[in-house]
Amino acid sequence: MSAAQDIATLSAKFGADVVGTKEFRGEHTISVKLSVLHELLATAKNELGYAMIIDISSLDHFGEDPRFEMVYELVTVDDSKHLRVKSKVSEDEEVPTCTDLWVGADWHEREVYDMMGIRFSGHPDLRRILMWEGYPFYPLRKDFPLAGRPSEMPDVAFTGVAPLEGGPFVTSPGTGDVVTREPRARVVK
Repeated sequence: MSAAQDIATLSAKFGADVVGTKEFRGEHTISVKLSVLHELLATAKNELGYAMIIDISSLDHFGEDPRFEMVYELVTVDDSKHLRVKSKVSEDEEVPTCTDLWVGADWHEREVYDMMGIRFSGHPDLRRILMWEGYPFYPLRKDFPLAGRPSEMPDVAFTGVAPLEGGPFVTSPGTGDVVTREPRARVVK
């Protein structure tokens, strides 16, 4: 079976809970509702052979609702198949943990929580991994200022002017199209 066939199998099984599918340059993506995310991931692992999770990340669609999107990268052990699973998440929703499926998901979920503030229900040890406990902000959110925020801890948080602030390689937040947000599409004077 190929990843394209796996998407067809998952689409048939989850029906209306599949929001969309996409193939781009040989990469296959399936987008599902949050309510079936864990069940779909379990099916991908147990029935379709995706024994490894290589990454969990998140996107901030600042200005849209739902604001966030979870992205899971799954592969087979022999690397013959690669599947991307996406699910949109509102700011007030929690994502079910997949640490019961892949032990390696632990650190990835903690990083998403630490940098974006997305909580994972059922996670065995959901605490910050890069920022210190008690830090009230989430640095990878698009509304986090490029120059950082003032910190109570000296020499820990970057509080000066960011070296790339306003430069040609800084994306623009918002709901505009890709051309509007793409760094190389902006002319810096």
